[in-house]
Amino acid sequence: MPEPILTAVATALATKAATGLYDLVKRKFSGNSKATAELEAATPDNPATVTALAERLDEVSRQDPEFGTALRTEFEVHQEARSGGVTNHVGTVAEGAKVVQLRDVQGNISL
Repeated sequence: MPEPILTAVATALATKAATGLYDLVKRKFSGNSKATAELEAATPDNPATVTALAERLDEVSRQDPEFGTALRTEFEVHQEARSGGVTNHVGTVAEGAKVVQLRDVQGNISL
């Protein structure tokens, strides 16, 4: 039986609304046609498909702990975004690049 968080992840994937999460799983499943079919077949209207996907995620996470960690991290980002939070992730930035992050700005901005 998969962990409850994996069932929540599978439910989010079934809605196809969590694009970053969906893309992460799709890339991981790309070499496995059965796993890809389970991902694409998952729908919130059919709990059995969500359970099958959660079990697959559990299996793959046990085989690849780095993927399991990335999956949980991406799910947390998705959850924060749904709750109205702002989440920005800046990966490798070229030397000398500038990154600006703002929220709820009132008034003028000059850069």
